[in-house]
Amino acid sequence: MKFEVWAPQADRVALSCEGATRTMEPDPQRPGWWTAEADAADGARYGFALDDGPVLPDPRSRRLPDGPDGLSAVVDQDRYAWRADWPGRGLPGAVLYELHVGTYTPEGTLDAAAGRLGHLKELGITHVELMPLSSFPGRHGWGYDGVAPWAVHEPYGGPEALKRFVDRAHELGLSVVLDVVHNHLGPSGNQLPAFGPYFTETHQTPWGAAVNLDAPGSDEVRAYFRDSALAWLRDFRLDGLRLDAVHALHDDRARHFLEELSESVDALGEEVGRPLFLIAESDLNDPRMITPRTEHGLGLHAQWNDDFHHALHTALTDESQGYYADFARAPLAALAKTLTGGYFHDGTFSSFRGRAHGRPLDRARLSGHRLLGYSQTHDQIGNRAQGDRLAATLSPGLLACAATLTLTSPLTPMLFMGEEWAAGTPWQYFTDHTDPELAEAVRRGRRREFASHGWAEEDVPDPQDPATRDRSCLDWSEPERDPHARVLAWYRRLIALRHGRPDLTVPDLADTKVAYDESAHWLAFRRGDIRVAVNLGKEPAAIPLGTGHLEILAAWDDSVQPPGPDGMLQVPGESCVVLSQP
Repeated sequence: MKFEVWAPQADRVALSCEGATRTMEPDPQRPGWWTAEADAADGARYGFALDDGPVLPDPRSRRLPDGPDGLSAVVDQDRYAWRADWPGRGLPGAVLYELHVGTYTPEGTLDAAAGRLGHLKELGITHVELMPLSSFPGRHGWGYDGVAPWAVHEPYGGPEALKRFVDRAHELGLSVVLDVVHNHLGPSGNQLPAFGPYFTETHQTPWGAAVNLDAPGSDEVRAYFRDSALAWLRDFRLDGLRLDAVHALHDDRARHFLEELSESVDALGEEVGRPLFLIAESDLNDPRMITPRTEHGLGLHAQWNDDFHHALHTALTDESQGYYADFARAPLAALAKTLTGGYFHDGTFSSFRGRAHGRPLDRARLSGHRLLGYSQTHDQIGNRAQGDRLAATLSPGLLACAATLTLTSPLTPMLFMGEEWAAGTPWQYFTDHTDPELAEAVRRGRRREFASHGWAEEDVPDPQDPATRDRSCLDWSEPERDPHARVLAWYRRLIALRHGRPDLTVPDLADTKVAYDESAHWLAFRRGDIRVAVNLGKEPAAIPLGTGHLEILAAWDDSVQPPGPDGMLQVPGESCVVLSQP
């Protein structure tokens, strides 16, 4: 088979394959590339030595059986016999579920997670969004410190386990989305700088030098990340990718990397005959991110909408620290704005940033399905000092209200694993760095960060302690008992309504009509013939829904009666109702 590697700064490159060494030759058609032929079957170990240096793993390694510091292994992508005949499924009408393989089950493997997919099918989920799977040092971690963007983390089961997971999901009618990280590589085990100018000091990010998307050598770097994205979609039959922190992808070229990537993904979708899509994590509030390329946008298909989360979180918790401050001044007004306009910061002043932020979304051109709405995510839970979920402090009634607002909104809803049964387990920040100095630096940095917010050092979990990861694993006995079972039944009911009532899948932001009362702490909105009423206050509230006969589709409190002739709906405290006009 043919081996190749891009190493433009090397004078000599050698291939080491199964203990034999071969000199590689420069490729006359592609400057900086080196090639060699060698007999190698699936599983053969190999690596490259630059200028007589140590043998390093392939930057495009598809498997790292011994982790990022070990040799690469050849992967025969045709070995796996796919079972599911999968036509694909796009984002309109979707309900997503964010899942971390390492804590979804105690085993922490893809095969174990696949064994729990039936729960998601029964829940009504349509798309499973996996947190990053790229190889990283150690066994346990969030995945955002990956250093091999082409390889599946071996402790999760490696590439064949991912194919088994995707196949099983598709057999159940579930799409699979993978979170990928293009904006940085982890601090340990990153071998890319030895091979070429993969990073540039031209731009800086929170992780140091930026990925080189616009400096000399950037053509090949762009191709490296673009092709890795296409490989996940093609070789593992994934349906979409979530792109981590795209605001940290610094690119001053006339054609942005994201535009190039979205065009390539659309082309691959045409080639394989099924819809493929990209979801951005972006804090820019720039509608050009999700505007089609034909309309001079970057062409991504959707983005996470933190503004909806922040407005909902402050309305539920009264928290006002950090970026919550602007939302906490009038949380229901902020929530209403996101339900009808998408962004809260659409050119308004952000006190957290100390400047105006965002740009208005053109509701006539961009529908709500392009914005993901959620009450909890890995970030919003795991980046709290103790990784506490909403269930740690809110009543089941308020959790039901959060679910109702998320699952009946015009945005595409997303849940975080365990949310659907009010999981009592936290989801904490955990690492398994094999470098002792790095491990200690992370430990101290975490404690120092939260000490500045008043947390005692002993109250901040040690990321390197295996017990921190263990505490974060879901407890699958919880859904069988109350109050978890009642919350789970409510989620199932809401998702069934979303799938069964056409008015709840219409993603027209402009068609959503909202009323609220900040002092009484209630909010109601109308979507077609559907009415939603949520009382976040402790006291009962009379909520005006207008005259006309309404029937109750779902009520958290069974005592609720349809509104009388005056159109007033009596809603108990910390409760919610979904109604319909026949």
